[in-house]
Amino acid sequence: MNRDPSTEIPTVRLKNAWKSTHPWIFQRLVDKPAQRPKPGAIVDVLGVDGDWIGRGFYNGHSRIAVRILETDRNIPVDAAWFARRIAEAVSLRRDVLRLDEVTDAWRVVHSEGDGLSGLVVDRYGDLLVVEFFSAGMFRHREWIFDALRAQFPGCRFYSFAEEHVQKQESFDYRGSDPVPPATITEYGVKFRADPAGAHKTGFFADQRENREWLSRQVAGKRVLDLCCNTGGFGVYAKAKGGAEEVVGIDIDQDVIDIARGNAKLNGAQVKFVQADIFPWLRDAGNRGDFFDVVILDPAKMTRDREQVIPALKKYLDMNKLALSVVKPGGLFATFSCTGLVSEDQFLDMLRRAAFYSGRTVQVLKVAGAGADHPWLAQVPESRYLKAVFCRVLD
Repeated sequence: MNRDPSTEIPTVRLKNAWKSTHPWIFQRLVDKPAQRPKPGAIVDVLGVDGDWIGRGFYNGHSRIAVRILETDRNIPVDAAWFARRIAEAVSLRRDVLRLDEVTDAWRVVHSEGDGLSGLVVDRYGDLLVVEFFSAGMFRHREWIFDALRAQFPGCRFYSFAEEHVQKQESFDYRGSDPVPPATITEYGVKFRADPAGAHKTGFFADQRENREWLSRQVAGKRVLDLCCNTGGFGVYAKAKGGAEEVVGIDIDQDVIDIARGNAKLNGAQVKFVQADIFPWLRDAGNRGDFFDVVILDPAKMTRDREQVIPALKKYLDMNKLALSVVKPGGLFATFSCTGLVSEDQFLDMLRRAAFYSGRTVQVLKVAGAGADHPWLAQVPESRYLKAVFCRVLD
């Protein structure tokens, strides 16, 4: 048996009985320690009666007081632990999902879905983008970088944490210096991933299978890609799907510029327009300008539980307008990456959008993120992307 590391690290005690297998334990359930460990310190968690619950990150400043990482008392959470967990995550993508056969852009670590609460890592060719969502992952970043180097020898890193995360988790990180973008390939389609650019996202690998599936439905069709971002769906439709015409709309000029570059990379003629989709769609509807395929993939609407109802109202308004420009018999693909909006809520919104726009919507397929974005059954929060593919019958 290994030595018991609990004698060497701080302990925190819970106020109430704890039976959950969810890795998050909220502040109200934890007794304030006499000597508070630094944000992100590794602690042992003890139950009300002093029984050992698990080992993880403690943060007295965050709403999530404890993120459980390990439930075997004999296993220390150290550099070797991170090396094993990250190797397991990489093996899932390489050996089980065999993603290298279709792309060199995939999610390496999906936070709780890979047992690494508060850490997201994306791979874009030789570039690894590391995003910290917890003080614990940031505090132990050198172990993470070492573990990733072992899996991706010679890789480059770009790392960051969003400002709201730093505020919630009480740490400061200005992020990496900018790095040159990577050019990646996905099902034979090329894209430029630039995480140091305008939005720090680099590229949305979570939509890979959805782009590929939809590209098989667009040959000879007229396609409208709303909130097109860096052009993923539109470029696929033209370069791989053989669409007759593709129009991409986004309000952000920076991403439109990247989208044009992505179309050029593939020799694809796509018309990109910088515009707010609301007036643009109203004008298109008034002109009677209809499309065979309409894609609607807006940015995240909210991170605040109090704002879910207003977010659903905005989804309703944009889906109604988008449905108004789909030809009868045409395809409509609508998405939500707002994790706080459930699949049931999103489908109910679509039902209401169809009703108010006087259209009959036949749902063909409901999907989400690719399998490199796994989620644990007990942690549905990791399942954020909703994808609904429909025919508009009349």
